[in-house]
Amino acid sequence: MSEVPQRPVRETSARGRILVVDDEANARAALSEILRDEGYATETAADGFKALGKLEEFAPDVVLTDLKMPGLDGIAFMEKAKSASPQTVFVVMTAFGTISSAVAAIKKGAENYLTKPLDYEALSAVVDRAMEKAKLLQETHALRDRLRERNAFGHIVTEDPKMRALLDLVAQVGPSKATVLITGESGTGKELIAEALCGASTRASAPFIRLHCAALAESLLESELFGHERGAFTGAVARREGRFKQADGGTLFLDEIGEIPLGTQVKLLRFLQDKSFERVGGNETLKVDVRLVAATNRDLKAAIKSGAFREDLFYRLNVIAVELPPLRERRSDIGPLASFFLGRYAKENGRNIEGITEPAVKLLTAYDWPGNVRELENIIERAVVLCDAVQVDVRHLPPALVPAEQRGAAPPIPGSTIQDLERYAILKTLEACGGSTSKAAAILGISPRKIQYKLHEYSGVPGVFFSAFSTTNATDASPPSREPGTAE
Repeated sequence: MSEVPQRPVRETSARGRILVVDDEANARAALSEILRDEGYATETAADGFKALGKLEEFAPDVVLTDLKMPGLDGIAFMEKAKSASPQTVFVVMTAFGTISSAVAAIKKGAENYLTKPLDYEALSAVVDRAMEKAKLLQETHALRDRLRERNAFGHIVTEDPKMRALLDLVAQVGPSKATVLITGESGTGKELIAEALCGASTRASAPFIRLHCAALAESLLESELFGHERGAFTGAVARREGRFKQADGGTLFLDEIGEIPLGTQVKLLRFLQDKSFERVGGNETLKVDVRLVAATNRDLKAAIKSGAFREDLFYRLNVIAVELPPLRERRSDIGPLASFFLGRYAKENGRNIEGITEPAVKLLTAYDWPGNVRELENIIERAVVLCDAVQVDVRHLPPALVPAEQRGAAPPIPGSTIQDLERYAILKTLEACGGSTSKAAAILGISPRKIQYKLHEYSGVPGVFFSAFSTTNATDASPPSREPGTAE
């Protein structure tokens, strides 16, 4: 029979629910009593199969399971239980305290590992940490559910009051036929709002056609919008239907509409007035039923004053105005958005990353995000790729996000040479990456080989020290072979 730890008795309120799974009756009864005295609500099971049956009815926060049990052992039980109860945290106990069994338990998802006879202090500390993690997982899950319930548009993550009001407006005008103009800085999510408008309309099942107006020359833009007849221009070997025809009965989203030339603006204005147009090179007047949604990051009123945009077209487009605030004006969304992108890219890259540390969240929240949500998404994707822990931390974020006082002294820009700045960037990035040349190379966009060569080159520079880097990832003391095209 396994020994159980001696402990002091404390009367406390319930601190969480723990399921004890052990095939030895005396051991599980004693352990259950200890945990109840610690303030936990407990339940017991004699084997893995009985424990599976208690998961749903008892809903434990933490499971303490023996490793060696007849029938369904601890690891097999844990594998089955985690799929049924993903927010439950598991701790494995065994009298067979070998390194291999510990590694196997952790790899299969155990939070921690205890050997019998159990030590009371170790048991208390491990259970406390496991319960803290369980509560964190539950809070994260509850936050996601709350966001999903509060958000009528599941692909938009927000808790900001201004964005909530904006989404209420989208829900209100979505079913109408009114033209909508979405404005906001680049990267704020204008296309997502256009999709939400379409999803809230009676045209949700009809085509949703997109066109980025800034990506095309004037002649090609007109062809893309209105279509063309065969022979209308060189290369027009057959009639082609444009985006307006493709979107008939549905929604056409024109992104960066502030970039279209004046000639095309005239034809677009005519369509908004009477829903008619002609193909390029054609005489047949076509009519379609299309709801137009446009977006721009330009100040169209300023463009009107400069003569770059027609005032009459602006008023036709601006029937319903939706202005997206930049991310720096809705900082309460930064944490939820970062968690959302973390989950997406961790899944895409097959990484087991549980979250973002508090210091990293503070750093993200303090940053002004000139590139808005798109920049945040790119940085979180990068952090997931570089993360070597269970949580994304400050060291996984780009150095540019870290305030200068946390990065160390800034490089002496006045009078510095390009070589001085390059050396500073390499050494500071290596310092942030703990001396890893591969990680530093990924951040700087150069090869690890070049960093190794530069380190050898810097070894003769007075005042440059390499104690943190000189042996990291080094294969020999000689300089690496020069990359093609690298200057002396």
